[in-house]
Amino acid sequence: MIDEASILQLMIRDQHRARALLRDIERGRQTGRDVGPLAARLETLTQQSIRRCHQRRQQLPTPTYPPDLPIVGRKDDIAQLIRENQVVVLCGETGSGKTTQLPKICLELGRGVTGMIGHTQPRRIAARSIAARLSQELGVTLGQQVGYKIRFTDRVSDNTFIKLMTDGILLAETQGDRYLEQYDTIIVDEAHERSLNIDFLLGYLHRLLPRRPDLKVIITSATIDPQRFSKHFGGAPILEVSGRTYPVETRYRPLISEDPDQEDLTQIEGILGAVDELCGRGTGDVLVFLAGEREIRETAEALRKHHPPETEILPLYSRLSWDEQQKVFHPHGRRRIILSTNVAETSLTVPGIRYVVDPGVARMSRYSSRSRVQRLPIERISQASADQRKGRCGRVAEGVCIRLYSEEDLLSRARFMEPEIQRTNLASVILQMKALKLGQIEAFPFLEPPDGRFIRDGYLTLHEIGAVNDENELTQLGWQLAKLPVDPRIGRMILAAVDENCLDEVLIIAAALSVQDPRERPMDQAQAADTAHAAFKDEASDFIGYLNLWNSFHHHMKHLSHSKLRKWCREHFISYLRMREWHDVHQQLRSLAAEMSLGKARQVNSRG
Repeated sequence: MIDEASILQLMIRDQHRARALLRDIERGRQTGRDVGPLAARLETLTQQSIRRCHQRRQQLPTPTYPPDLPIVGRKDDIAQLIRENQVVVLCGETGSGKTTQLPKICLELGRGVTGMIGHTQPRRIAARSIAARLSQELGVTLGQQVGYKIRFTDRVSDNTFIKLMTDGILLAETQGDRYLEQYDTIIVDEAHERSLNIDFLLGYLHRLLPRRPDLKVIITSATIDPQRFSKHFGGAPILEVSGRTYPVETRYRPLISEDPDQEDLTQIEGILGAVDELCGRGTGDVLVFLAGEREIRETAEALRKHHPPETEILPLYSRLSWDEQQKVFHPHGRRRIILSTNVAETSLTVPGIRYVVDPGVARMSRYSSRSRVQRLPIERISQASADQRKGRCGRVAEGVCIRLYSEEDLLSRARFMEPEIQRTNLASVILQMKALKLGQIEAFPFLEPPDGRFIRDGYLTLHEIGAVNDENELTQLGWQLAKLPVDPRIGRMILAAVDENCLDEVLIIAAALSVQDPRERPMDQAQAADTAHAAFKDEASDFIGYLNLWNSFHHHMKHLSHSKLRKWCREHFISYLRMREWHDVHQQLRSLAAEMSLGKARQVNSRG
């Protein structure tokens, strides 16, 4: 006789169907119907699912643990907490080993049999790298027992026990798997980053857990406000694990000089000086944090001119090819200088790092209420992020972290970076929530709900662009806009440009609206700046003025050297760096338009 107890022994994805068949059989018996065919279907489903569970249990990898990782010393405590609680918050310092060892502890508990262990990461590069590392440590084939799924790549099989993926992938899967029945365990890694996707996931899981009492959820965080996660999940237990670090010396080398007779340093000059200082101290690799790809390229060029050939300089950022990303993990004999975005702050552990150079800035997504546009300005990082960066050195021996800002500057900074939902356009949030069918934003269980005034402003924006109707439901246009990961107003411009056959021009304008205005107007040279900018001005349209500036810059880019192009920018009161940023954003939007088959945009010839 098949009952609820036996149903719990099935694969999770089969349990719902089995219960539905069991209910149909019970109703049939009450009404006197022949339930033989239904009973046969239930028996077949049950036997197949039990065999599948048995097969998976027999194939479960046997984990081993590196004895030098701090988390291994707390393995039994962690296992007990997971056994006894539905939600656990694991707070681990950099280098504790939580990301790679936690899924193995879950395997040892027998998790991953009736459903996979889902392990989310904020970035694609981390999901793929950690999957490769785990498969290596478990001695299994990547794409089989350990798999990963990121945008455009799905290497998961029927034999997969541990599945690495980005937060966005798991969120998208909720559309076809509302109860996440593929999984018996969910690990939300790097939750302290508080991206929109992480906050959406935590809210979704908060709603789901009462309906999935069998599901285990483990929230991992750096040592950044773990009590907030615990409170959100009804007082879930917190376990802290120390990091594996040697003493780290902090040196402050601010770029801004207090001596009025001494010139301030540029960021590249500060980095070159810091690298010289560290390389003179002894052997060991150097990790330099930079705001973006352009800064990495320019710094790499300066370092190659400055340093001897035996120093290897490697970039690290999310858009690099897999092979290029993996170079930082390969064994080497020369000193390495790794130039990385904040992907190396918490998501990835780069081996062999003894020294860190921290300029103290990062690129942050932020909504400007004045211009009503989402932008990616470069901002000062928080104290917590500075501590994370410092924690990346001193892993293999005593380390040194050079900060290119003063201690007073550090102490004046915010303790934590505010979550993305508090610095983003809520029109984008509402649009995404409706596309994902997450319900009304006002009722969603966010860790920190957004301000009601900003919610109303978000709805107003969506009404203005025709993305929602009078009932605040998505229109056909709204569904299209939801596919564009840009500010909804900019997305509306791009969609209209397809209809008006002017996509090339509008992509340039849309990119311009997404970055800081490259035209500079110093107060003491305002008249000269106005005269220089007049060459690009159009009396009928400021947008045409953007196109004129774009065309002029790219014309000179083709015919001038880098130094002469910079000189041209200075003479015309144009920021060269902002022009490069404009160019980079345009390339991103152009690639996105091509992915969505919105139309053909002409390739802009450029150097760099």
